[in-house]
Amino acid sequence: MDWKWLIQFALQGSSESEQYAILLVRVSIGLFFAISGGNKLFVAGGTKPVYDTLVQAKVPFPRQTAYFVAGVEFLCGSLMVVGFLSSPACAALLIDMTVAILTSALATLPKRLSPLSWLDDFLYLPEVLYVLFFIWLICSGPGKFSVDYWLVGKLLG
Repeated sequence: MDWKWLIQFALQGSSESEQYAILLVRVSIGLFFAISGGNKLFVAGGTKPVYDTLVQAKVPFPRQTAYFVAGVEFLCGSLMVVGFLSSPACAALLIDMTVAILTSALATLPKRLSPLSWLDDFLYLPEVLYVLFFIWLICSGPGKFSVDYWLVGKLLG
């Protein structure tokens, strides 16, 4: 067994396998948002839960906003799956999730928690995890297995 490699991998990871991690996260989250947005857009009554949440949060133009949010999720999720315009797609979904946190997710947190317990519950929200993944994907780029990577090679190579 190559102990040096194992110790290095355990402490620093592997730049060779990083591209596969980026691919896995980008495609998985992209599929989630593409399917979620598609269900809201193309399934009867799909925008109703979004509309109800927006009405409760007193967001202006809730019907139009529900369709806009569903469209952003579907389009940007689809773009992420193939890795085309990945950073702008991540930025749009990051904004979408930030608004979701501010308009509905925060209201689900129990009241009168200690600061540490509040932070624990806040970090447990899936929307917060998505925001962190989007920040990571914007910073790391879409990876070698993406249309963006191919395009950069063609346009700048």
